Amino acid sequence: MAKQPMLKFVSVGRDMPEKRTAEARRQDFHEIYAEYADAKAKEQAGRCSQCGVPYCQTHCPLHNNIPDWLRLTAEGRLKEAYEISQLTNTFPEICGRICPQDRLCEGNCVIEQSGHGTVTIGAVEKYITDTAWEEGWVEPIKPAAERVESVGIIGAGPGGLAAADVLRRAGVQVTVYDRYDRGGGLMTYGIPGFKLEKDVVMRRVEQLAQGGVEFVLNCDVGTDITFEEIRNKHNAVMIATGVYKSRDLQGPGSGANGIVRAIDYLTASNRVGFGDSVPEYDSGELNATGKRIVVVGGGDTAMDCVRTAIRQGAKSVTCLYRRDRENMPGSQREVANAEEEGVKFEWLSAPIGFAGDPVASVKVQKMRLGAPDATGRQSPEPIEGAEHDEPADLVIKALGFEAEDLPALWDQKELEVTRWGTVKAEFTTGQTTMEGVYAVGDIVRGASLVVWAIRDGRDSAAAILDYLGDAQAVAAE
Repeated sequence: MAKQPMLKFVSVGRDMPEKRTAEARRQDFHEIYAEYADAKAKEQAGRCSQCGVPYCQTHCPLHNNIPDWLRLTAEGRLKEAYEISQLTNTFPEICGRICPQDRLCEGNCVIEQSGHGTVTIGAVEKYITDTAWEEGWVEPIKPAAERVESVGIIGAGPGGLAAADVLRRAGVQVTVYDRYDRGGGLMTYGIPGFKLEKDVVMRRVEQLAQGGVEFVLNCDVGTDITFEEIRNKHNAVMIATGVYKSRDLQGPGSGANGIVRAIDYLTASNRVGFGDSVPEYDSGELNATGKRIVVVGGGDTAMDCVRTAIRQGAKSVTCLYRRDRENMPGSQREVANAEEEGVKFEWLSAPIGFAGDPVASVKVQKMRLGAPDATGRQSPEPIEGAEHDEPADLVIKALGFEAEDLPALWDQKELEVTRWGTVKAEFTTGQTTMEGVYAVGDIVRGASLVVWAIRDGRDSAAAILDYLGDAQAVAAE
């Protein structure tokens, strides 16, 4: 086991300078923490058993070569470890922060399965890539030769950005269109900064921009520009819009003031983190400070909401979920974190009505699990007579997201969609039923994980390169 450095605690006395700059104090902390982080990364990486069947790798959507870069990290060969990790992952420092490793690589670690605690793969992945940025190992995007073909990507989320990276490195001219004022999609506005620091996302967006990717922001396709205009402008088009239509609550009083969408609440919080002026936050409409908060839902978005509310200084935070803990779709690690931070969970509980306008309470129906539904999960059933009122000053709807009606919004009736409204596309290439049009990420899968969007974006970009063919590259001017 690697020897851990001793943390040095220094008291300021009369024999020391009375004033030290904040920058000097930060530098001292950074040096001590960096030494400690390096030792912990090597210690954890050294625990990898280098097993013959790397379940961690097979359960990673990107099939990252985890055992190899863990071994290199344990040996102190961090640059080589980074080089291996970025071969299969466009944004390893982002996945290291927000992937649900407990359901993917770490949850399938052989050491974890044997009861000795998993190797903290995500933390090591984050560390080696953060180190790569600090040391200047992250190579800028510099195509060997430019190509004349161009690809238009609608959506600047993880799928679209991953595809832009692959295509631009191949010399293709890439334009990314997005409705928001910053790139990153839900990584920027949907995931809280305490889980994914926004400068980490912006750094990647800036890398793409400096590498020649054109970003057309504040651009709502179907309003500011038509889909047909984009299609006529480019040799191929990729749809990577994600899914932003929020599922709604039903029941008496569900339209009252103080009942808000999770995406609006999280976006407001993230904008405040950027230093933007957010009137809805300042007015309290999308601000949990001093309020009794009720979040409805059991997915990762619900966990983001409850933990954000805690950090905003909510008076109390309660999460209602209609199934039990074992059947919730979100990360169990996130639930544990929320509980440690003071969130109260009411399992087998569903809202059936709301009192007051603005909202003052939620009428809660207690449930039990009955017969399995179409997905095989037990369906929640109401327990007659088991109801109570939960006080609330702000109710946040975190019931998941659905696809917007793209054929109608974009006036593209020939764009085929599934009965769920997601775009029909080939599983491996993302090719839709329209010539030269591809689709990736949540708009194909439904609400899913960032890592799957990255995988889709990379795979579809490779398919687009095949579609464009061996066109003659032109020398860069």
